[in-house]
Amino acid sequence: MFRQRTIKQLVKTTGVGLHSGRRVELTLRPAAPNTGIVFHRIDLPEVVDLPAQAGMVKDTRMASVLGQGAARVSTVEHLMSALAGLGIDNLHVDLTAEEVPIMDGSAATFVYLLRSAGIEEQAVPKQFLRVLKPVEIREGEGDQAKWARLEPHEGFSLAFSIDFQHPAIDSTASFAEIDFATHSYVKEIARARTFGFVNEVEALRSAGLARGGSLDNAIVMDEYRVLNVDGLRYDDEFVKHKILDAVGDLYLIGKPLVARYVACKSGHAINNQLVRALLAQQDAWELVTYSSVSEAPAAFRQEWKLA
Repeated sequence: MFRQRTIKQLVKTTGVGLHSGRRVELTLRPAAPNTGIVFHRIDLPEVVDLPAQAGMVKDTRMASVLGQGAARVSTVEHLMSALAGLGIDNLHVDLTAEEVPIMDGSAATFVYLLRSAGIEEQAVPKQFLRVLKPVEIREGEGDQAKWARLEPHEGFSLAFSIDFQHPAIDSTASFAEIDFATHSYVKEIARARTFGFVNEVEALRSAGLARGGSLDNAIVMDEYRVLNVDGLRYDDEFVKHKILDAVGDLYLIGKPLVARYVACKSGHAINNQLVRALLAQQDAWELVTYSSVSEAPAAFRQEWKLA
């Protein structure tokens, strides 16, 4: 059978929160089968558990934020993206502050940590959520429209269009399509960094956001150009980071998706609405397992080999 996965041993790192600017210790621990991904705020007087589920998302301004009462865990999308990319089903994530550390602004550090811990198969079948009919969320009209859609597809692929009307971004690809049957998450998506604009920093920080942002953990632009000395990691890094975010946001569905995702100018809010809309339409999906790795769609066989 195609089995669930966790990590073999505990692994730790330390960083800062992109939005809070606070130092945070992150510990990843193995979890039992059928646990899912669970975040734990261990810095609070009593530990608060926050399962990585779409219904737990309480805020989507510049990040996907889980909430349980007064406890929050912000910026979960890059770690969730790495977990999806490596096919990890079960994990405990301990945090000493309210935000997952931003590291270098991509998912690459999390991929490294998870691989360093080792990946272990578990003696229970992995469940997949297969989309049976299209579900779409749309905001705005005409050129201002933002939308995202999930469609039936025997695998996992994502197509994304961006339009920022900025010289540095417009000079790169505004569209990318990744099919994990033929593309590698680790090689082609994981290293794409988050990005921001100098002229927005003051407003974001006054709103309690981007306080930990720097050239070390984001692509930063002025009115005309990229300010990072080393430039871009991919020719289409901007749109690939949006795909990286989408992979993480979609994994908050709690299972790997057997589907095609297509989006235009989508973000965390629309992605979360899309996942909630899919789950609410019980005739739009089904849970499936595969009796062997060879029977699973090629997109997931690729993931199995990479890890």
